[in-house]
Amino acid sequence: MFDCRNSLPDSVRIQRVEERLSALGNVITCNDYVALVHPDLDRETEEILADVLKVEVFRQTVSDNVLVGSYAALSNQGGLVHPKTTIEDQDELSSLLQVPLVAGTVNRGSDVVGAGMVVNDWIVFAGMDTTTLQAEDGFRQDTTSTELSVIESVFKLGDAPQGAVTTAMRDSLIDSMT
Repeated sequence: MFDCRNSLPDSVRIQRVEERLSALGNVITCNDYVALVHPDLDRETEEILADVLKVEVFRQTVSDNVLVGSYAALSNQGGLVHPKTTIEDQDELSSLLQVPLVAGTVNRGSDVVGAGMVVNDWIVFAGMDTTTLQAEDGFRQDTTSTELSVIESVFKLGDAPQGAVTTAMRDSLIDSMT
């Protein structure tokens, strides 16, 4: 059996959780400071998250959806939430998280933003709609340039100077899309 601990630096903490909500990526979203979790997450799991990730944990919904990891994506710079999240809810969550939030979509209109992208403080990977690999008109269901523009703006990805790796990755992605 593969033990991922052997492949990670000693500074990376790993903790197993016994949780009935086993798809943790769907029920947790976080940045370096705070985590939003499904309201029914076990208390023990909440405590483990707070301890291992060193974050403040809040039981929350996003646009009345309990799958906060599916309907929100966060970094330390901002967040993208379900497109039907009200301005009031965005303001409340933004105040709680201490980052700006924008309601939006990925993958040509998918409201499952947390499942359609991965983001950190310097790069985002937004994907293809895997339910329809090819639309009837022959075009793939990639995240649109408008969606990427919103994502880049809320996560402040254009503000930081790009390193050589980021520039090379972006150039490679653009080449593969054209």
